[in-house]
Amino acid sequence: MSKRHSAKYKIDRRMGENIWGRPKSPVNQRQYGPGQHGQRRKSKISDFGLQLRAKQKLKGYYGNLTEKQFARTYEEAARRKGNTSENLIGLLESRLDAIVYRAKFVPTVFAARQFVNHGHVLVNGKRVNIASYRVKAGDVVSVRERSRNMALVLEALQSSERDTPDYITLDAKAMSATFVRAPELAEVPYPVKMEPNLVVEFYAS
Repeated sequence: MSKRHSAKYKIDRRMGENIWGRPKSPVNQRQYGPGQHGQRRKSKISDFGLQLRAKQKLKGYYGNLTEKQFARTYEEAARRKGNTSENLIGLLESRLDAIVYRAKFVPTVFAARQFVNHGHVLVNGKRVNIASYRVKAGDVVSVRERSRNMALVLEALQSSERDTPDYITLDAKAMSATFVRAPELAEVPYPVKMEPNLVVEFYAS
């Protein structure tokens, strides 16, 4: 198991929140942080601490992106016209691994990255194995025919744990999903509150 993949069990504990809304999250049993000092009374967090926490939570949600990847995404969001925090969410949600996860082809965003990297995904009929690939409005993301009987895919599609959001049109029978448009923050089905405005403040300070 990769270091990044195993980190998902620690992220929830560190944040003190079930950021993917999964029933197996350790936070469901223990509300305190990891380690021997996890049960200490929490001190008041500074503004910088709140901004850093918001960045770590958002970065962690998308598969624990590297700092370099996340900062690059923020820089592009800041360059674009309009609200930077909304742009940031739109860019993160248009990642290929995020769409594979939203379409319920796999159970977790970590599995989505691995699924893409291993060549199981097509974009407009062509194989793409880069998880950070930017999907455009109207693009069709599908599971390769030879990968459609994988237990991982069949179980994920049948799961009632989460729904496909409105900005993705799913054809479960064909195992394909059309990315309709980049969403606004309010449309993204985060199980916990995300605060991209604090992420913008973090990078702007």
